[in-house]
Amino acid sequence: MKVILINRKHGGSRSIELGRWSRALVSLCCLGLPLGMVALGYLAGQDSEARSMRGAALDTLQGELDQQAAEFTDLQGLAERQLQAMTLNLAELQARVTRLDALGQHLTAMADLEEGEFDFSQPPALGGPMAGEFSVDFTSLDLGGELGLFEARLTDREQQLEILESLLTNRKLEEQSWLSGQPVQKGWISSPYGQRTDPFSGKLGMHNGLDFAGAEGSNVVAVAAGVVTWTGSKNGYGQMVEISHGDDYVTRYAHNKENLVQPGDVVHKGETIALMGSSGRSTGAHVHYEVYKHGRPVDPSSYVARTRR
Repeated sequence: MKVILINRKHGGSRSIELGRWSRALVSLCCLGLPLGMVALGYLAGQDSEARSMRGAALDTLQGELDQQAAEFTDLQGLAERQLQAMTLNLAELQARVTRLDALGQHLTAMADLEEGEFDFSQPPALGGPMAGEFSVDFTSLDLGGELGLFEARLTDREQQLEILESLLTNRKLEEQSWLSGQPVQKGWISSPYGQRTDPFSGKLGMHNGLDFAGAEGSNVVAVAAGVVTWTGSKNGYGQMVEISHGDDYVTRYAHNKENLVQPGDVVHKGETIALMGSSGRSTGAHVHYEVYKHGRPVDPSSYVARTRR
């Protein structure tokens, strides 16, 4: 194969004789160059597509990371709010315990209970062996469960207070219905129970009550809680109030200047029920006080000096 080279400047030419190997090399160059360019273009396109795919994948991954970061921020805020709510709940429970302890100590003192029977000044006695080693995994603490246990203890203490309140209520009712003391706030015994000389007839007769003398218009009080069963004027008694106290006990308060209660009224121990006077068969301002047990008059003196055991 002969190749002719022309020189434009001088107008001459030169011919080169190519051998078999030279021709093969030239042919390879002529064919290989386009093929190489095509291959390079293909590889360049593949690399660009790969870069594009990697960019899209990175964008997707970044979006997922951003979403997870936002969800984490929301969860963190929710956890903080829940912790704040638990803190407030715990503070409220502690305040309730403080109030209950103060009330318990006050009621215990009022009830005059034995020392240690209801001790609200000390925390509840707890104990028992620790399961496993002497270690605490604070990461596994269940705050909700702890609050539940604390509230359960609080409920138990409230129940104890209800028992104490019931005990005090029953004791108060018993004290209210316990016949004791004088039927006057101020006065003195002017005539005892039993046989005496009648101030009007001068004859010996039975006096079924105690006479308490005092200032006219002073208060006459109930010696125990009960229900008023009768009020009004009664022959020999003048203005009188009768009260039923249960357990077949009845008391009478006679010679009143004025009755202040009506039948059916519920009265408390120490409540004013009448004003002292001299109505009926009387020689001066006093209250005639009688006690009936099972329908029979008994000596009121034992009830006047009566105290609870």
